[in-house]
Amino acid sequence: MTTQTTDVVIVGGGPGGLSAALVLGRARKKVLLCDSGTPRNEAAEHIQGFVTRDGTPPKEFRRIGREQLRPYDVEVRNVRVEGIERIGPRFRVLLEGGGTVDTRRVVLVTGMVDVLPDLPGYKELWGKAIFQCPYCHGWEIQDRQWGVLASSELMLDFSMFVTGWTRDVVVFTEGALVVSADKRAQLERAGVRLEERRIRRLVPTAEGDALASVELEDGTRVEREFIFARPPQRQVELVQRLGLALDEQGFVKVNEFQETSIPGIFAAGDLTTMLQGALIAASQGAMVGYKMNHTLNMESAGVSHG
Repeated sequence: MTTQTTDVVIVGGGPGGLSAALVLGRARKKVLLCDSGTPRNEAAEHIQGFVTRDGTPPKEFRRIGREQLRPYDVEVRNVRVEGIERIGPRFRVLLEGGGTVDTRRVVLVTGMVDVLPDLPGYKELWGKAIFQCPYCHGWEIQDRQWGVLASSELMLDFSMFVTGWTRDVVVFTEGALVVSADKRAQLERAGVRLEERRIRRLVPTAEGDALASVELEDGTRVEREFIFARPPQRQVELVQRLGLALDEQGFVKVNEFQETSIPGIFAAGDLTTMLQGALIAASQGAMVGYKMNHTLNMESAGVSHG
């Protein structure tokens, strides 16, 4: 089987990967962008807060992004990357189905995997009535009944923060936190109701596509239309297999060049930061493109960046 040769392989075809590909393509680099077809924001109906693309459906955003790569030496393939191996100064990227690509650099923009809890109703309402980011969804549901699932003090503070979008907020701790007197006073001043009983299930509306209430362990139902939560996240299997250094929160560590603990493998977007969103990922993708292109050009000129 013939092995393809390229300058850069980008793993991930979302906003970060498309942005990196655009920068590198315009810098006259030969690029292969691999998209496994399972976007992180698959449950979202629209991308919000992205200048010139506010309200664009994610599939349409990707279509436009791919279309704008056509003038450049960028190949987009709907294929999963199964592995990455170092072969001397280069990398060999193993593709699903047996294909291989030799490349000078790799960019990981794989996003994160949200680990959804087993709470009844949660998976069905994820992306419909359960959200993570008020900047992405808050405008559309302003002044409605919100709930916040809090398993940390950070999320208690988050419940006060979101009162900028609605004054009707209940924070549910399920008894997982010891809430200090000072924090209780802060919540009360902010107008946030504290509910410490455990949740039995999330009750959908009759149509099944929206939230009606939160049912507690004693059968009490608290009317809520939307929930904000931060479920645990993990890296995708490819990143785990590479053994990249992670920070204490589980995100991939990168240096000032966006390079990971494996020289030559770069990372951008959600897998590197808690600050997650399409616009942020696109910005970081562009930045990794700029920085990587600098190192490639200096390397070709015989100058080391390290």
